[in-house]
Amino acid sequence: MEIKVLKLRMAFAFVAVFLHLCPLISCLPDRSQFPQDFLFGTSTSSYQIEGAYLEDNKSLSNWDVFTHTPGKIKDGSNADVADDHYHRYMEDIELMHSLGVNSYRFSISWSRILPRGRFGEINKAGIEFYNKLIDALILKGIQPFVTLNHYDIPQQLEDRYGAWLSSQIQEDFGYFAEVCFKSFGDRVKYWTTFNEPNVLVKSGYLTGKYPPSRCSKPQGNCTAGESAIEPYIAAHNVILSHATATDIYKRKYQAKQGGSIGIVMSACWYEPLRDIPADRSAAQRALAFDIAWFLDPIIYGDYPPEMHQILGLRLPTFSSTDRRKLQNKLDFIGINHYSTLYAQDCMFFPCNSGATTGDTYALITGEKDGRPIGTPTAMPTFYVVPWGMEKTVMYFKERYNNTPMYITENGYAQDGENGVSKKELLNDMERVEYLRSYVTSLTASMRKGADVRGYFVWSLIDNFEWLYGYTLRFGLYHVDYDTLERTPKLSARWFKQFLNGQKMLKHMGGGDWRSKHMSF
Repeated sequence: MEIKVLKLRMAFAFVAVFLHLCPLISCLPDRSQFPQDFLFGTSTSSYQIEGAYLEDNKSLSNWDVFTHTPGKIKDGSNADVADDHYHRYMEDIELMHSLGVNSYRFSISWSRILPRGRFGEINKAGIEFYNKLIDALILKGIQPFVTLNHYDIPQQLEDRYGAWLSSQIQEDFGYFAEVCFKSFGDRVKYWTTFNEPNVLVKSGYLTGKYPPSRCSKPQGNCTAGESAIEPYIAAHNVILSHATATDIYKRKYQAKQGGSIGIVMSACWYEPLRDIPADRSAAQRALAFDIAWFLDPIIYGDYPPEMHQILGLRLPTFSSTDRRKLQNKLDFIGINHYSTLYAQDCMFFPCNSGATTGDTYALITGEKDGRPIGTPTAMPTFYVVPWGMEKTVMYFKERYNNTPMYITENGYAQDGENGVSKKELLNDMERVEYLRSYVTSLTASMRKGADVRGYFVWSLIDNFEWLYGYTLRFGLYHVDYDTLERTPKLSARWFKQFLNGQKMLKHMGGGDWRSKHMSF
């Protein structure tokens, strides 16, 4: 009997050791777990890396104007130079090529292509720049994955008619999109209309933290705006601008160019704070007011029921012409996922006094009983919660009939100030562990049937991080903002080895990541 008990104890001990080592050995993500045609890449955006903000006839964008307004950016910086990618794009393509990626996601500066919107000439210098970038990528075997709008628009559109608050912008955006389809569509096979329109609208018209800085109390303290109405008007025009561009592409270009078109959503996962029906409903409302707000109209033709129930007549309506455009739907969904937060119901249970919950009647928080939901990062509200990736992907799979998906952004924020040394920034073991664990969670969703076709790390290089300026670093490559020198971090080495099909084990004693082939 004692021998049997001893054997059972030994068996349980073996299982325990195996499960402890699983994240380090057998459960490590491996390139072979993904299809051969799976896209692996890095992401950037035009405003955050290009610089050359008034070069070659480019006009001022809304972000150029915004960042030159004192007090808007944490460190008082702007992206006038940024990473100078406009002049160093060949160097950056070499960085991608050395990693072994097969795709690169970037955005096109509307202000560089059409400095005055549809009211002026097409800027030949802007067309030439993106032609050179696209051609150089293809020569290196890297597929361009192009975003038409990543927050920045020509300031003239804001000055002329209020940009996203006017239906006129639908025609402007369609015109811009068609110029891009004509100019680059023979080589670009992946298009997305918007990056994170949910962030654009909430930050621009609900809280007023992004341009055009419109809001009202208690959501924010702006000089103009109405937080209860304007976000829904702006979102409506974004959705119909997407529909306009998609309609043009599918009618006139898709058949002969052979590409596909989609949209990219910011997708934080919301977990119920408490395991009670009210908080579970709050989490679903938070997802509806964040993701379904845009995707339900595009895929199903109307706003989600959760929004109708709360907003009623505040929600704009779609005309019969709008609905015809929306029938074009999309070919894929891009998902930008970084973090998971808790949602607490404020509709049936009182929340903390002074808490701003907005129309969702849900308090969003990263803590429960004083404990964070995951390891905090340098980016406020970004926590390391790997299982959130699987839950997010499965939400998209189930709500949107397993429409093909690409993880268009996933990354880890380092503190870029507070005396952090370059050596510490280069030895970014936290980012390595973050990427490894999130890719592992992604493979779990794919094993459950999620049609995921690509994964892009944010970001290729450290860059201008919107309201945080240069105080946060997301790059696989460190950028010295004085010399603009690019230096690979440990995470760049990890990603290269992963793409080469090599597993890197976490050394049990030292916490370093090693591969006998790990070099550049």
